[in-house]
Amino acid sequence: MSRVIAILPARGGSKGLPGKNVLPVGGKPLIAHSVEHAVQSGVCDRVLITTDSEEIRDAAVAAGAWAPFLRDPSLAEDLTPTEPVLKDALERAEAVDGPFDIVVFLQPTDIFRDPAWITRAVTLLKERPELESVFAAYKTHKNFWYRTPEGELKRVFDWMAVYGPRQTRTPIYREDTGLACASRSDLIRSGRRIGDRVEIVEVTDTASGIDIHDAFDLWLADQAYRYLKEKGGR
Repeated sequence: MSRVIAILPARGGSKGLPGKNVLPVGGKPLIAHSVEHAVQSGVCDRVLITTDSEEIRDAAVAAGAWAPFLRDPSLAEDLTPTEPVLKDALERAEAVDGPFDIVVFLQPTDIFRDPAWITRAVTLLKERPELESVFAAYKTHKNFWYRTPEGELKRVFDWMAVYGPRQTRTPIYREDTGLACASRSDLIRSGRRIGDRVEIVEVTDTASGIDIHDAFDLWLADQAYRYLKEKGGR
């Protein structure tokens, strides 16, 4: 049987919104939403919080997380990438609790997820051994542009120059690993988040694009959460 660990990175030194991981959204600390989603998915043997903050750790544990250690401050700086944080958390967790086969990454600032997306990602990874990662991806029919090193604007794909009804256009997918991402543990140990052989869990929920980094994001998330709860969607 594959053992699955969900890892939620949540440092305490947010500059854009101080203390954001414990600020309330929908009447509970922000960190609690992602912890509860991991638990509700029913596929995670451990739900690990990796943080340098005792306050965040306590709020996560109260929501159902496992927190056998605090993160080293050197891995909680403003520009610290996610990948070394996941690698460190996995290796320290395995030193305490034995090996894990699958790592689920959840970003606490992304709370508009369905726990079923986590379930689906892990299930696909278990069923299809050729896959390295399965992650949530938002389906869109919008056109995208990029700026070349010379400053010229170009369409991402040439076919985006042909306009037509949304229903007839080729969709593209926004990678949303923070909503749900399941990867082989060997990949995480190698310092990567997702592999090259992947599948997606298609997401069409527009609220999934709310990512909380400043005061407006927090207000918007709180309003959206309350609205969706009233409508029976949360």
